[in-house]
Amino acid sequence: MACKMDITFENGTKMPALGFGTWRASDEEVEKALNEALEAGYRHIDTAPVYLNEKTIGKVLKEWMDAGKVTRDELFIVTKLPPHGTRASTVEKFLRKSLDDLQLEYVDLYHVHVPFTVPEVDGPFLVEDGLIVLETTTDHVALWKAMEEVYEAGLARNIGLSNFNQRQIQRILDNCQIKPANLQIENHIYLQQPELVKFCKANGITVTAYSPLGSKGIEKLLGHEVPDLLDNPVVKEIAEKLGKSPAQVLLRHLLQRGISTIPKSTNPKRLRDNIDLFGFEIDESDMVRLNQLDQNIRICDFGFFPGITKHPEFPF
Repeated sequence: MACKMDITFENGTKMPALGFGTWRASDEEVEKALNEALEAGYRHIDTAPVYLNEKTIGKVLKEWMDAGKVTRDELFIVTKLPPHGTRASTVEKFLRKSLDDLQLEYVDLYHVHVPFTVPEVDGPFLVEDGLIVLETTTDHVALWKAMEEVYEAGLARNIGLSNFNQRQIQRILDNCQIKPANLQIENHIYLQQPELVKFCKANGITVTAYSPLGSKGIEKLLGHEVPDLLDNPVVKEIAEKLGKSPAQVLLRHLLQRGISTIPKSTNPKRLRDNIDLFGFEIDESDMVRLNQLDQNIRICDFGFFPGITKHPEFPF
């Protein structure tokens, strides 16, 4: 069942509202899961250089296109400028590297992955005394100008931001020629960020939710327990009433809020369940109940980047 709902950018570009996330999936996992996802109807694929799987994704996409099973125009491919590339001078270089790995001539959406910068390295980020080494001269205005240049060159059909806060987005809006088309942020029932979402919509910026199911799988990476969204009693009750899974309720809640989302799964059944969201609706009273679950609990707080909170542009 293909995605039957689009999010429309201000320039008229349509992005499938339900995409396939690929963070923390090994090459073997992502190859198998991406094939399953494309079979299930996913056409919006989200990746990033720091996920270390762009080459594998590129291989699968090329196989599908070469076999005539999908055309480039049917795909919506999203990748990101990595933390060690967030300076004006390296935007095009890092995008061209991603395009080379993905075996594509352009991406449909190119995000600045984070608002902070670390030194450019070929390999793991530099660490001293157990802390990430920071580059504190991040210039968002100059950086965005370079993003506009890769847009003008046709290397990215749309440009956006990820993990930026309202103040940082406003700085871009005050100085840009081309507005960000999309903001990608953590968003789920426990972190709904209504003010930031409202601000984006008021400024013609669409919003994509990552970790929509709560990213329970990153507990080991973070070193502490995270809440289980799928086990929330309200979510389970609504799921039972609708004859759907808790995951389907969480994802449908986001779509009904006008937010696109990119759940990640390597399980074939869950992959298909996650995209099967378009034959039901959550009623208004249950939407209110789900909205009331917001606790401002951030799961992906970048705790896996020790010392990053000291960067002047740390967004949270």
